Amino acid sequence: MPSREIALAYSVDADDAFMFHALRAGRVAAPGLTFTHRRADTAALNRLAIAGEADVVAISAGAYPLCAAEYLLLPHGASVGRGFGPVVVSRGRMRPADLAGKRVGIPGLTTTAWMVLRLIEPRAVPVEIPIAPFGRIFDAVTSGEVDAALVIHEGRLLYPQRGLDLVVDLGVWWEQNVALPLPLGVNVIRRALGQTLVRQVSELLRQSIRYALDHRDELIAVLTAEDRGEKALRDPALVDHYLSLYANADTAEMPDDARRGVEALFTRARAAGLMPDGAKQGALDWAP
Repeated sequence: MPSREIALAYSVDADDAFMFHALRAGRVAAPGLTFTHRRADTAALNRLAIAGEADVVAISAGAYPLCAAEYLLLPHGASVGRGFGPVVVSRGRMRPADLAGKRVGIPGLTTTAWMVLRLIEPRAVPVEIPIAPFGRIFDAVTSGEVDAALVIHEGRLLYPQRGLDLVVDLGVWWEQNVALPLPLGVNVIRRALGQTLVRQVSELLRQSIRYALDHRDELIAVLTAEDRGEKALRDPALVDHYLSLYANADTAEMPDDARRGVEALFTRARAAGLMPDGAKQGALDWAP
């Protein structure tokens, strides 16, 4: 009997590669299933999910209402900020209120980071800059193309090397104002797979994440061998630090406070008039 193909799509950043590695490398047995792997930047993955073009997609939490009709939230694979998160950086000192009317480079209009920044300063003017190549967002700030930049993924660890100053850490702001973890990225799975297959694939993804957590040193060696355009991204210490932030117990199984953080994000966005057209209303739907 031919195997059933399951299309996975996830980002080029270290925590996504970390959690999907065991499936990609055949470290998790998946009888009857063949997994295909596609990697793209965050904004592209959000568009992919909105178009319903993959079975499992790593997306921005803020994009979920746009694809909720087609996808369930997975209870694992999340990137959660606990007192830290994406950062806004600039050349020289700025306050969050100074972003009003200023051009801010952002990784995409459907990203969680942009949703939260609009809660902080809704008058910021977005300029979309893809996260690949990785250094493009920093170059835009230093050249004056934008006044500030909203930096996600490993960029939060790299901006001091570029001589840039912190304007606001979105995770710090969220903790101070909401007192819950900040959900940044989530994995979603296509509803049309059906209950049995959704459960099977979810369990395999859970095993892949557990393998990565149990073989952390092996995975760090794999990740630092990848060329992602920045020499610093091949530094084992930096990758280790980054994984400690976004590939941890919260990734293995999303706890209750992080789930409540997702609900709080959408509640606040809706109250502020930031929920995009076509966004699904109502309770969140979680896969097993």
